[in-house]
Amino acid sequence: METPKNEQFRDSIGTINKEGKRSWVFPKKPSGRFYKYRTYVSYFLLAILLSSPFIKINGNQFLLFNVLERKFNIFGFPFWPQDFHLLVISMIIGVVFIILFTVVFGRIFCGWICPQTIFLEMVFRKIEYWIDGDRGKQIRLKKQPWDAEKIRKRVLKWIVFFIISFLIANVFLAYLIGGDTVIDYITGSPFDNLHTLISLLIFTGVFYFVFAWFREQVCIIACPYGRLQGVLLDNKTINVAYDFVRGEKTEGRAKFKKNEDRAATGKGDCIDCMQCVHVCPTGIDIRNGTQLECVNCTACIDECDDMMEAVGLPKGLIRYASEDNIEKKSPFKFTARMKGYSAVLFILVGILIGMLFLRNDVEATILRLPGQLYQHKEGGMISNVYTFKVINKTTKDIRDVSYKLLSHKGSIELVTHKDFMVPKQGLAEGTLFIEIHSSLMEKDKIKLKIGVYSGDTLIETTKTNFLGPRSYR
Repeated sequence: METPKNEQFRDSIGTINKEGKRSWVFPKKPSGRFYKYRTYVSYFLLAILLSSPFIKINGNQFLLFNVLERKFNIFGFPFWPQDFHLLVISMIIGVVFIILFTVVFGRIFCGWICPQTIFLEMVFRKIEYWIDGDRGKQIRLKKQPWDAEKIRKRVLKWIVFFIISFLIANVFLAYLIGGDTVIDYITGSPFDNLHTLISLLIFTGVFYFVFAWFREQVCIIACPYGRLQGVLLDNKTINVAYDFVRGEKTEGRAKFKKNEDRAATGKGDCIDCMQCVHVCPTGIDIRNGTQLECVNCTACIDECDDMMEAVGLPKGLIRYASEDNIEKKSPFKFTARMKGYSAVLFILVGILIGMLFLRNDVEATILRLPGQLYQHKEGGMISNVYTFKVINKTTKDIRDVSYKLLSHKGSIELVTHKDFMVPKQGLAEGTLFIEIHSSLMEKDKIKLKIGVYSGDTLIETTKTNFLGPRSYR
């Protein structure tokens, strides 16, 4: 069955032509109030994004995702492998928040907050407008033969794009291995860390490929969030939407004619100027309704408002609105679906806060040495050998650390020395012996509670098993 002409846009994405080849998008340089607000938001987020690996709170990097060493810092809070459950809950909270935000406001995250959009629209495309010019000049430059002007502009743009991609790669690397480490690499000789330099150049190549060539295809093809919106959006979701009721009316769209009374003719307010299409960074026609490619960047809103003002028609033909609001004039309502997501988000945030308050800055584990049985000592004493590990999650050394039995009478003896130090954001491990009297053995395996002290201050408690002979049951 042949697709109706007005629905043919659904047969393929907007950046693919009839031959199935890439249709390069040359968006018009946007302007207007929403673009101005987006610029402010983008520069604020860029400042956070570029500075976060180099900001420290209580000695901890503000954001760190060191997968290799399994160290994670989120807003200055360190997360160790032992805190993996907290990291998982944090990620789930982020996912639920994005889902709730999408259900209410559509794909607004993509247009206002996503790093891909911010770097592409507010950095790389601004440079492109500066070097190549606006939409018309870019189209002419592409068709232009490779003369001196085209070579100069292309080489200049490619060099600038590569330098920015290299800087982004350095920041990205700082999130993975730490800002201080990256600074040490930069100030040192590059030949001392060839493997890091190679990794950096690979990241640079990836970023250059994404922002210089792949561009909006990331949002359309690669990003899984774009696929989610088809499931999450409904008629009550607020989106960047075209008011088809007002724009089409009874006679549909029509070109603007001076001194024409459009209300009397039944023509819609849409003057079919195509400016909303020309300014779209993903090359779609917003008048076709909600589409996968739309990232809610508001460029079409600003452009349409300018055109409506120029021809003396009311603004808001394209605006933030739900389908029900446009078709039925229904006001926004916080639906049961939104309330459900909000409740789940509230519960998860409460759980995370509770766990953060219960989280210890020091974590100790004491485990019996595998393959070792108990030993009989003089005076009816029973001895077990253990390995211990103490993790210090703080930014200060913990000194004069010792172990004491809390649940039973007995003694603990470290193999190395009596007191030891746990370095900041590090760990200490070793071997110890625990001895208790055989009369305390109610059965062949009992549970011991042990306190970890720094001087006279109890900083952590842990439990372990103690084995004895069956005859003492």
